[in-house]
Amino acid sequence: MTPRRSVPAGQPVVVKVGSSSLASKTGGLNSAALSAVVDQVDELWSRGHPTVLVSSGAVAAGLVELRMERFPADVPGLQAAAAVGQGRLMERYATEFGARQRPVGQVLLTKDVLANRGQYLHAREALDRMLTLEIVPVVNENDTVVVDELRLGDNDRLAAIVSHLVGAALLVLLTDTAGLYSEDPRLQNEAELLTAVRHTDEVLDRLAGGLSGPMGSGGVGTKVAAARMAAWSGVPTVVAGSEEDRAAVRAAGGEPVGTWIEPHTSRLPSRKLWIAFGQPAEGLLRVDAGASHALVSLGSSLLPVGITGLEGDFEEGAAVEVLDEHGDLVGKGLVTLSSDSLRPLMGRHSSAAGLKGWGGEVIHRDDLVVLVDSQASAG
Repeated sequence: MTPRRSVPAGQPVVVKVGSSSLASKTGGLNSAALSAVVDQVDELWSRGHPTVLVSSGAVAAGLVELRMERFPADVPGLQAAAAVGQGRLMERYATEFGARQRPVGQVLLTKDVLANRGQYLHAREALDRMLTLEIVPVVNENDTVVVDELRLGDNDRLAAIVSHLVGAALLVLLTDTAGLYSEDPRLQNEAELLTAVRHTDEVLDRLAGGLSGPMGSGGVGTKVAAARMAAWSGVPTVVAGSEEDRAAVRAAGGEPVGTWIEPHTSRLPSRKLWIAFGQPAEGLLRVDAGASHALVSLGSSLLPVGITGLEGDFEEGAAVEVLDEHGDLVGKGLVTLSSDSLRPLMGRHSSAAGLKGWGGEVIHRDDLVVLVDSQASAG
């Protein structure tokens, strides 16, 4: 495995901090923890790394304002707390960064925004301009209006998408543990800290069902998913403890802190990154062994003859996942037919379909992202 490496001068860094790392045990935000995160982002900027901060904590910030002792159990309650807390959170960041003479800007993103190619590109341009103007972007999900994202609390994946948008050289996920462990350290005394792994390593598969902390709804699984998302754009990820001194700065310097997750050796093109991670899947297609081989090894388009199953209702142009005969993910792509049009064609040769104006491909190779790592396939 390639050893840890420092971030080249001038290259962006994305730092994500979760609710469990920012929340005070007595309610609201932990001022010392928030200040420590700001210190690290400020130092990264001073070292020549334009840095984006992806921050959870809006709901936690809203609890104290609403005199609540715990997270609301219902979605409207969570949304109300987020609405109050988001302004409070940004006020704190503006004050802390202002004391260091750094302007900040709030960026609220949603799945719907990222799923629209035009808006996805506008988001990328806005972030690029903010970094050029030396504005610190503070990114969060728009928890007040996005039910699914609020329920998941998944700023880890959002941070991975932001790393795609800004072309980051490193993604740092600050959490309430020292990194990723071989087992759950709360349950196994013999759990070992994983200092470095590849994004394809089987140990990450075992960790993907990790539990969440009491003040956040993310967990080990979302961090593994985020690291693997970042890996496809060639971005390494470090998962490190938020309480560890200057963890993000040390990670950017190539020092042995937390868990280093080695990425894919090449980077997907921007449009394919958007298909893979910006577009929500609206269905799935199951394919036989021949089709799977053609997609992975030959770079072919997906034809109807190789499709053995279909799930979901979708329109032409929707994103769908492609699974092999074992149920493993092969890739994701944009379909040329709706689910209703495709169902009667499954298993048939394109020439027998009889659809005018249709090119014969269910997913053209230019609209298909193969998500099987060649390193993993080689064993």
